[in-house]
Amino acid sequence: MTIVDQSPKQLVVLGAGVIGLTIAYLATADPDHSFRVTIVARDMPEDMDSQAWASPFAGANWAPMPMGGIDPRVRRQEQVTFEKFWDMIPTGLVKKLPSRVYSRSAAGASELWWSDLVREFRILVPGEIPEPYVAGVAFCTFSVNPQEYIPWLSSELRARNVGFVRKHVRTLEELRPLVGVDGILVNASSLGSRSIIGVEDTKLFPIRGQSVLVQSPQLQEFLAVKPDDKAMSAGADTYIIPRPGRSLVDTVLLGGTFEVRNWDTSIDMNVARAIFERCSELAPILRNSDQTKVLAHNVGLRPAREGGPRVEAEIVQFPLRGENDHLAPWSTTSLKEGEMRVVHAYGFGGAGYQTSWGVAEDVMAIIKGMQG
Repeated sequence: MTIVDQSPKQLVVLGAGVIGLTIAYLATADPDHSFRVTIVARDMPEDMDSQAWASPFAGANWAPMPMGGIDPRVRRQEQVTFEKFWDMIPTGLVKKLPSRVYSRSAAGASELWWSDLVREFRILVPGEIPEPYVAGVAFCTFSVNPQEYIPWLSSELRARNVGFVRKHVRTLEELRPLVGVDGILVNASSLGSRSIIGVEDTKLFPIRGQSVLVQSPQLQEFLAVKPDDKAMSAGADTYIIPRPGRSLVDTVLLGGTFEVRNWDTSIDMNVARAIFERCSELAPILRNSDQTKVLAHNVGLRPAREGGPRVEAEIVQFPLRGENDHLAPWSTTSLKEGEMRVVHAYGFGGAGYQTSWGVAEDVMAIIKGMQG
């Protein structure tokens, strides 16, 4: 008679952003597998003012992005995530958003790969399109508020006895005692994977995003302009994202910038003024000081990756054997032979929220395959 080991398996998630927390959420909800989940991160869900991670400053809505039309895996991740968030609208954590996106050129069919993913999609007629734009679409999408959604995920996980360990991880070697011999590490460390010894993924790069958070009760529609070549070269990205809110209602994120390989996290008030002016052209109500209150200025670094996101398994051998690994910080396990099962999940750029549930499903499928 074969005895099946039913004891909980150690699952360590490195990173407490929206990707890491969502993976942990699915792991603790799995009906067929039992996991003892620990989240290890430098920045925790209570650190929502820290610029050292991206999740607090994200747009956190669903908006069309090219990758979903290119990569079938990303397309499926976006579909899964859209349906999950759509079903969460009654909870108040998610806001249903009527939307309009304008363009200075007509979109080809391939650019509208997402038309059957969103709700109530239609092409705008000329009378609905303001100058100087020549084309536009309308649809319904969603948004979440990172300042409420990330703490909600955290509270759900703590209620399921997930452990949180605050640690600045410099090398995968440091995690061996926590992962154990039979455990699995999920690496959702975002841009951190550039510098964690044992990963050192030089394909990762930041995309700087600056935005302005306002309170404006009259704005209840997602508005955006599809960037043309001129806007992209200038790093400009224009959007207006109303958000749900329990503690603070009627907040709206005005954006923004899309500055590739820019690591600067300081606020540029000239850029803020340009953002506000561009958004005011789309929504003139913003110019009404009685209706608009500026709440904050934000800068975040989107964790992008050349070639697209990395979602895959790897068996890491110890001691680390890279060209420079003899320079890794010493630990008590540094000279011990062994291996670690790792599932990488990072490099989602500005699409972390809008792919999060689909990515988590894919990661869980890889984990279950590694367990046999």
